Amino acid sequence: TRDFTYVADTVRGFMAALDSDSCLGEAVNLGSGFEISIGEIASIIAALMEVKIEILADPKRVRPMASEVERLVADARKASEAWNWQPHLVGRDGLCQGLQTTIEWFTDPTNLAFYKPDIYSL
Repeated sequence: TRDFTYVADTVRGFMAALDSDSCLGEAVNLGSGFEISIGEIASIIAALMEVKIEILADPKRVRPMASEVERLVADARKASEAWNWQPHLVGRDGLCQGLQTTIEWFTDPTNLAFYKPDIYSL
């Protein structure tokens, strides 16, 4: 499972860090605290886009046992206490809202003109 945090929430967390002297040099997690499997994410995206999908596993791409962290979920209490930061989009509903906004962005041809997945740029 993974903890997905909407980009605007992450940016607000970065901004809160920049505006504070608290936690300098320390590790601070930003996250929603909601974990979900990759298969569930794929199913939600398909439902939001109103498409049918079939998830297939390619044996060549399956990672060896013990080579992957099974669960990644953020504990953002430190960010909350130090910077008064909280994600706006939380839980399954927040995840769906963030995914819907992302889908709308990617399905707008105007936005896609700026998106260049074939090049690495910062």
